[in-house]
Amino acid sequence: MKVKRKLKSAVVQFISGMTLSIITVMGISPLVLAVPTKVSLDSSEQYPQRQPQKLAQFSDTGSSQRSQMLQQANALFNQGDLAGAEDNLRKFIKQFPEDAFGHFQLGNVLFRQKKPEEAISSYQEAIRIQPKYALAYNAMGMVYASQSRWEEAISEYKKALEINPNYGEGLTNFALALWQTNKKDEALSSLEKALNIFKEQNRGEKVNQVERILREIKTADDPSVS
Repeated sequence: MKVKRKLKSAVVQFISGMTLSIITVMGISPLVLAVPTKVSLDSSEQYPQRQPQKLAQFSDTGSSQRSQMLQQANALFNQGDLAGAEDNLRKFIKQFPEDAFGHFQLGNVLFRQKKPEEAISSYQEAIRIQPKYALAYNAMGMVYASQSRWEEAISEYKKALEINPNYGEGLTNFALALWQTNKKDEALSSLEKALNIFKEQNRGEKVNQVERILREIKTADDPSVS
């Protein structure tokens, strides 16, 4: 029982860490399921590491105004001004209402501000605009997981993985939710796949995280551990 409680605490901390990392995504486009290695969310393609703690930006915007607004949101976020970042992103969306990426990033900021329902609405809007948005499905799963709404989280993670089966963070989050619903074998299988993906991507920090979780899950039912 003590191990279960300890592991659940570790799971919550890991999800919290994933919440922090999701805001650092340096996406290329809401149409591309691709973000850089060694930063946060998984990609079916590889991009070089960039500065952490930055809101993603388009590379193909063709709009200096759009780029400037995203840079301003990033600066406010780095300063710890989440309310300011939210306000900036809402202005961005008002000007670019069909920008899926803007809605996704607003969801990230709302999630950081502990506004789960508003965050979900933003992610849903991003998905309405771009149905193949794996990052947004994963993000919704993280919101549900933070509320211990495990079945709903599993449903969203599955959608993300249907779009990108090699989504390391999605596989990890999926595994954590599976474990919480007593599906240990499935959880271990998903974690092993995530581990192999992170190793292939040379993402040492993620490898260490997943290996730690694997050890804890494998020993959770060991009666010799108290």
